[in-house]
Amino acid sequence: MANDLKVGDIAPDFELPFGSGKGRLSDYSGGVVVVYFYPKDDTPGCTTEACNFRDNFDDFKSRGIEVIGVSVDSEKSHKKFVEKYNLPFLLAADESKDISKKYNVLGLRSANRVTFIVDKEGRIAHIFPKVSPKEHATEVLNKIKELGLVS
Repeated sequence: MANDLKVGDIAPDFELPFGSGKGRLSDYSGGVVVVYFYPKDDTPGCTTEACNFRDNFDDFKSRGIEVIGVSVDSEKSHKKFVEKYNLPFLLAADESKDISKKYNVLGLRSANRVTFIVDKEGRIAHIFPKVSPKEHATEVLNKIKELGLVS
Protein backbone atom coordinates (compact mmCIF):
# COMPACT_ATOMS: atom_id res chain seq x y z
CA MET A 1 0.00 0.00 0.00
CA ALA A 2 1.22 3.52 -0.79
CA ASN A 3 0.92 4.53 2.87
CA ASP A 4 3.85 2.26 3.56
CA LEU A 5 6.20 3.50 0.81
CA LYS A 6 9.76 3.05 1.92
CA VAL A 7 13.29 2.77 0.60
CA GLY A 8 13.57 -0.33 -1.57
CA ASP A 9 9.96 -0.27 -2.79
CA ILE A 10 9.18 0.01 -6.49
CA ALA A 11 8.26 3.65 -7.19
CA PRO A 12 4.59 3.89 -8.15
CA ASP A 13 4.30 4.51 -11.89
CA PHE A 14 2.47 7.51 -13.33
CA GLU A 15 1.88 9.28 -16.64
CA LEU A 16 4.14 12.12 -17.68
CA PRO A 17 3.09 15.28 -19.50
CA PHE A 18 2.57 15.14 -23.24
CA GLY A 19 5.67 16.24 -25.11
CA SER A 20 8.04 14.89 -22.46
CA GLY A 21 9.40 12.29 -24.86
CA LYS A 22 8.46 9.57 -22.39
CA GLY A 23 4.99 8.38 -21.49
CA ARG A 24 5.45 7.13 -17.94
CA LEU A 25 7.89 7.28 -15.03
CA SER A 26 8.75 3.62 -15.71
CA ASP A 27 10.06 4.63 -19.15
CA TYR A 28 13.05 6.13 -17.31
CA SER A 29 14.16 2.80 -15.83
CA GLY A 30 17.88 2.45 -16.32
CA GLY A 31 18.42 6.00 -15.08
CA VAL A 32 18.08 7.89 -11.81
CA VAL A 33 14.98 10.06 -11.40
CA VAL A 34 14.18 12.71 -8.80
CA VAL A 35 10.43 12.99 -8.21
CA TYR A 36 9.69 16.02 -6.10
CA PHE A 37 6.21 16.90 -4.90
CA TYR A 38 5.34 20.51 -4.09
CA PRO A 39 2.15 22.31 -3.04
CA LYS A 40 1.48 24.99 -5.69
CA ASP A 41 2.91 26.66 -8.78
CA ASP A 42 4.23 30.22 -8.46
CA THR A 43 4.11 30.49 -4.67
CA PRO A 44 7.19 31.66 -2.74
CA GLY A 45 8.48 28.32 -1.39
CA CYS A 46 7.59 26.34 -4.50
CA THR A 47 9.19 28.93 -6.77
CA THR A 48 12.35 28.90 -4.62
CA GLU A 49 12.51 25.09 -4.83
CA ALA A 50 11.83 24.97 -8.59
CA CYS A 51 14.41 27.69 -9.30
CA ASN A 52 16.94 25.84 -7.12
CA PHE A 53 16.45 22.73 -9.28
CA ARG A 54 16.66 24.94 -12.39
CA ASP A 55 19.89 26.57 -11.26
CA ASN A 56 21.46 23.16 -10.55
CA PHE A 57 19.87 21.37 -13.50
CA ASP A 58 23.09 21.07 -15.52
CA ASP A 59 24.63 19.09 -12.63
CA PHE A 60 21.70 16.66 -12.76
CA LYS A 61 21.55 16.43 -16.57
CA SER A 62 25.31 15.89 -16.96
CA ARG A 63 24.96 12.83 -14.72
CA GLY A 64 21.91 11.51 -16.60
CA ILE A 65 19.52 12.29 -13.74
CA GLU A 66 15.95 13.26 -14.64
CA VAL A 67 13.99 15.71 -12.48
CA ILE A 68 10.19 15.63 -12.37
CA GLY A 69 8.14 18.04 -10.28
CA VAL A 70 4.60 17.03 -9.32
CA SER A 71 1.77 19.16 -7.96
CA VAL A 72 -2.02 19.09 -8.17
CA ASP A 73 -2.00 22.16 -10.43
CA SER A 74 -3.26 21.99 -14.03
CA GLU A 75 -1.15 21.63 -17.17
CA LYS A 76 -2.06 25.26 -17.98
CA SER A 77 -0.72 26.42 -14.59
CA HIS A 78 2.44 24.33 -15.08
CA LYS A 79 2.98 25.82 -18.54
CA LYS A 80 2.84 29.38 -17.12
CA PHE A 81 5.15 28.40 -14.25
CA VAL A 82 7.69 26.81 -16.63
CA GLU A 83 7.64 29.82 -18.96
CA LYS A 84 7.82 32.45 -16.19
CA TYR A 85 10.87 30.86 -14.51
CA ASN A 86 12.44 29.07 -17.51
CA LEU A 87 12.23 25.65 -15.85
CA PRO A 88 14.11 23.01 -17.88
CA PHE A 89 12.57 19.89 -16.30
CA LEU A 90 9.18 18.19 -16.43
CA LEU A 91 6.22 19.15 -14.29
CA ALA A 92 3.48 16.54 -13.98
CA ALA A 93 -0.05 17.82 -13.43
CA ASP A 94 -1.78 15.71 -10.77
CA GLU A 95 -5.22 17.31 -10.97
CA SER A 96 -6.89 14.00 -10.05
CA LYS A 97 -4.51 13.75 -7.05
CA ASP A 98 -3.90 10.09 -7.97
CA ILE A 99 -0.10 10.45 -8.09
CA SER A 100 -0.01 12.25 -4.74
CA LYS A 101 -2.20 9.51 -3.24
CA LYS A 102 0.04 6.74 -4.63
CA TYR A 103 3.05 8.39 -3.00
CA ASN A 104 1.10 9.21 0.19
CA VAL A 105 2.02 12.90 0.04
CA LEU A 106 -1.46 14.40 -0.29
CA GLY A 107 -2.27 17.07 2.27
CA LEU A 108 -5.63 18.70 2.79
CA ARG A 109 -5.70 20.47 -0.59
CA SER A 110 -2.39 19.85 -2.28
CA ALA A 111 0.72 17.70 -2.29
CA ASN A 112 3.08 18.03 0.65
CA ARG A 113 6.69 18.94 -0.06
CA VAL A 114 8.34 15.50 -0.27
CA THR A 115 11.10 14.26 -2.61
CA PHE A 116 11.83 10.73 -3.79
CA ILE A 117 15.03 9.51 -5.42
CA VAL A 118 14.28 6.61 -7.77
CA ASP A 119 17.19 4.38 -8.75
CA LYS A 120 17.99 2.74 -12.10
CA GLU A 121 15.85 -0.31 -11.21
CA GLY A 122 12.83 1.88 -10.48
CA ARG A 123 13.10 1.46 -6.71
CA ILE A 124 12.92 4.22 -4.14
CA ALA A 125 16.51 4.86 -3.06
CA HIS A 126 15.79 7.72 -0.65
CA ILE A 127 12.89 9.80 0.66
CA PHE A 128 13.14 13.39 1.87
CA PRO A 129 10.03 13.76 4.08
CA LYS A 130 11.00 17.30 5.11
CA VAL A 131 12.32 19.69 2.49
CA SER A 132 13.92 23.11 2.76
CA PRO A 133 13.31 24.66 -0.69
CA LYS A 134 16.35 26.94 -0.78
CA GLU A 135 19.17 24.36 -1.05
CA HIS A 136 17.16 21.23 -1.80
CA ALA A 137 18.60 20.49 -5.26
CA THR A 138 22.14 20.42 -3.87
CA GLU A 139 21.00 18.23 -0.97
CA VAL A 140 19.37 15.79 -3.41
CA LEU A 141 22.41 15.64 -5.71
CA ASN A 142 24.73 15.07 -2.74
CA LYS A 143 22.49 12.22 -1.51
CA ILE A 144 22.48 10.62 -4.98
CA LYS A 145 26.30 10.71 -5.01
CA GLU A 146 26.48 9.44 -1.42
CA LEU A 147 24.25 6.48 -2.35
CA GLY A 148 26.62 5.71 -5.24
CA LEU A 149 23.88 6.04 -7.85
CA VAL A 150 26.08 8.34 -9.96
CA SER A 151 29.60 9.75 -9.69
